[in-house]
Amino acid sequence: MQKITMSKKTNLTVDDAFELFIRKCKIKNLTDLSVESYESKIKRLYEFYGKDSLVSEIDFETIDKFVLWLRENTEANDVTINGYLRAARAFLYFCMDNGYVARFDIKLIKAETKLKETYTNDELMSLLKRPDMNTCSFSTYKTWVFINFLVGTGARISTALDVCIEDINFESGVIVYKKNKNRKQQIIPLSATLSDILGEYLQIRGGEPKDYLFCNEYGEHAIPRTYQQLVRRYNRKRGVYKTSCHAFRHTFAKNWVMAGGDPFRLQKILGHSTLSMTMQYVNMFLQDLQMDFEKFNVLDNLKTRKNVIHM
Repeated sequence: MQKITMSKKTNLTVDDAFELFIRKCKIKNLTDLSVESYESKIKRLYEFYGKDSLVSEIDFETIDKFVLWLRENTEANDVTINGYLRAARAFLYFCMDNGYVARFDIKLIKAETKLKETYTNDELMSLLKRPDMNTCSFSTYKTWVFINFLVGTGARISTALDVCIEDINFESGVIVYKKNKNRKQQIIPLSATLSDILGEYLQIRGGEPKDYLFCNEYGEHAIPRTYQQLVRRYNRKRGVYKTSCHAFRHTFAKNWVMAGGDPFRLQKILGHSTLSMTMQYVNMFLQDLQMDFEKFNVLDNLKTRKNVIHM
């Protein structure tokens, strides 16, 4: 009779370990989008290393070779490669914590941060111009309201589509995000302009408090792709060929920074888990902040006066 022994963790394949990692993600109540993101990105590691290979044999040299493989065999740029590395790091650090892999550091590569696409003021003026209520369709009007919501809140499209009518508190002047990327309830201010727009929209739209503010044509929860298509058609009809919904979020952040807004408050409004994520916007739009710098800089203003002090 064969003696029963403890199975060795070192015999786990990459696929076995990843199954345990995904199970842990679900236990931690990570969003479906986060789980799907891990699953899609780890496929690249499977292609390079093999899902049936032993996870215990992965080390820092494996990761270095993985980066070179990505550069040579895919069209991924440095930012995309870092996305694969983040997923691999989360997975492998889980393995290290559980003794499946010997511990080592996984560092991201240096990547040039591309300037995020934003809408110009002229483009915003075209998009935010109120449609003719006597001739426009409800779909056009709804899209106009939706764009105003994104511009006025900086919300992600998925967050905006999860907002219910009861989440708009006109008396207190706030919007409640009950569903968010990080699963934390969030309260943000409701501006006077957006309050007026939403108040009129709800009179036309109707609906019960539990209904979604922006729904599909059957009154049910809408998927992001539906509203992305609505925004794309709406923008192009107005001569604006930027069609990204997420660019409205970048535009909100840029204008906040340009107006000298507090990054700590911006962090809360955007729902960033760390201030470093918010500070990326400040660093990104640094060149814009330098515009007219001498015009407002106290030193340059003093030097232009007639009573300049001479040695």
